[in-house]
Amino acid sequence: MMARKKQRVFGVIGLGNFGSTVAHELARFENHVIGIDVNETLVNAHMDHLAQALIVDARDEAALREAGLAECDAALVAMGSDIEANILAAMNLKLLGVPMVWAKATTKTHHRILSRIGVDRIIHPEVEVGQHIAQVLNNPLLRDYVSLGNGFHIVNFKVPESLEGTKLASLKH
Repeated sequence: MMARKKQRVFGVIGLGNFGSTVAHELARFENHVIGIDVNETLVNAHMDHLAQALIVDARDEAALREAGLAECDAALVAMGSDIEANILAAMNLKLLGVPMVWAKATTKTHHRILSRIGVDRIIHPEVEVGQHIAQVLNNPLLRDYVSLGNGFHIVNFKVPESLEGTKLASLKH
């Protein structure tokens, strides 16, 4: 009998475009997702798609604990427009003992602050996606790629007709 994968618990703070996309994808992978936002309209829009969608001020550590964020395996601070709330939410998740905290940063200074409070991974979605799109647009043979880290990538590219059927060993280095 095959063992069933243990359902992981994720917290997503900020249910705007970025946060809701991440939350929905995590839920689609059959994870327990707790979505948090102060905007009632956004929370209501996601109630049917997430295990929990709650109106909570992430600047309040006790409110995050009460919402169950201390039980998360990982959490993402996805809000970017209110830098103070973003930083306080990340700090509160670290204080709650969430083992893996990711946060969205909007500036270099914001990035440095998140780094100093111990955020495990800091992301710049607009910059990262923009760089990715520029790479694909710049090279018409490049269909898509995924970075594996340390300078390694998996690349999906179109082979030029002139090289079709050519063995790799016969290509010059």
